This record gives sequence, structure tokens and C-alpha cells, in this order.
Amino acid sequence: MHIHIFEAGMLICFGASWPLDIYKSWKSRSTAGKSLMFMIVLSLGYVCGIINKVLYHHDIILTLYIINILMVLADICFYFRNKRIEAKTKINQT
Repeated sequence: MHIHIFEAGMLICFGASWPLDIYKSWKSRSTAGKSLMFMIVLSLGYVCGIINKVLYHHDIILTLYIINILMVLADICFYFRNKRIEAKTKINQT
């Protein structure tokens, strides 16, 4: 089993930013500055990485892909929660 150190580094760097982004989404209750399309495309990239690891290069890096995609999915969930909050706020303001 061969571990790809640069792939791991890339996933660690990407993954390091998600907890702060998730926290900001949770606290702000707003979709401002968020791109749903970006998060979906990023998730698809992680899915491709996971499939590659499962089919061809099964190693510990798979864990990093899974952790990263779970964090992106959590942020997507907060995006939709925040969209609902924004819609309710807009209705209440009228």
C-alpha cells in the first residue's frame, strides 16, 4: 500500500478550512458569500476521489476524502437551513 503524501497534503489543506466555514454558516444564519454550485462541484470531486481510492488505490487517504465530503455536506445542509431562515425573515419583514 502506497500513501500519496501530496494528495494527503492537499486534502488536509482543503479540510482545514471547512470547520471554520461550517461554524460561520451556523452562526451567521445567512447564505451571503456562499456558492451552492461551488460546494456541489467540490463534493463531486471528492466523490470521484473516493471512487478512485475504493477501486484502485485503497489507502488511508480515503479517510481524508470521507472527512472532507462530510464537512462539505454539512455546510450544504446549513446553506439550505439558512435559505429557509432568510425566506422566513423576508416574509416577516413584509
